[in-house]
Amino acid sequence: MKSIKLATTAGVLLFSTVLFGAQASAAPGPIPANRDTDAQVKFVEDDTPTDPTDPTDPDPENPVVPVDPTNPDKPVDPGTNGALSLDYASILDFGTQFISNKNQTYFAKPQYLKDKDGKIDEKNPVPNYAQVTDKRGGEKGWALSVKQNGQFKSLKNQKELTGAQITFLNAEAATVSSSKAPSTVKTTFSLGTDGKGVAENVMAASEGEGFGTWVYRFGDEDTMSESIKLDVPGSTVKEADTYKATLTWTLTDIPDNSETPEEPEA
Repeated sequence: MKSIKLATTAGVLLFSTVLFGAQASAAPGPIPANRDTDAQVKFVEDDTPTDPTDPTDPDPENPVVPVDPTNPDKPVDPGTNGALSLDYASILDFGTQFISNKNQTYFAKPQYLKDKDGKIDEKNPVPNYAQVTDKRGGEKGWALSVKQNGQFKSLKNQKELTGAQITFLNAEAATVSSSKAPSTVKTTFSLGTDGKGVAENVMAASEGEGFGTWVYRFGDEDTMSESIKLDVPGSTVKEADTYKATLTWTLTDIPDNSETPEEPEA
């Protein structure tokens, strides 16, 4: 009788264990099951120079090589370093002209680019332009200005081309960026020639504007050949020589002025 009882007891215990296991496997969690995981990317400022782009299609993915009209074989200087950079500004060439005793207007030749073989693509000129890139992150703002550092002077005798003045026409901003366009874009302006005046602010992005690469171009396919002019009085004495002047393009940062300054204590 004891043996039967022991056997029976063992049998009951074993049966209970099997039943418990069957009940546990019969109660799975909810389906479908969810689990959240993270994905991350971190951005830092890029201080490397940005190559010039085609001003008719200013896509940084498709850089171009501009031609210096005064020395086509000389590579153009690279743009400035930094996350906010001035990448390029066209060199202006008003051509070779006859000496005249009449008032004359001369137009700068359009900008030429090099083709894939490194030769000047004379069949596809583009507008003269300046290029700015803001890779600082966000839309912090910036301003572009230009100044003429004195009057045109002859190379041999340093004689001034008295009364000559450069005027920019048909200017506009262009980009492939989705950022809001600079709120200040001067469509026309003339440069002072004494070299002492304040630089002309020509394009400026306020806070919330101007991220990415922007070109400030003069004219389009139809007007680029008559969008930068040089007016020279007929009364001005000219020498049979080349006259040169220097323009300085300046890119400046715009500080964040969104915070209200603290009032001084009484």
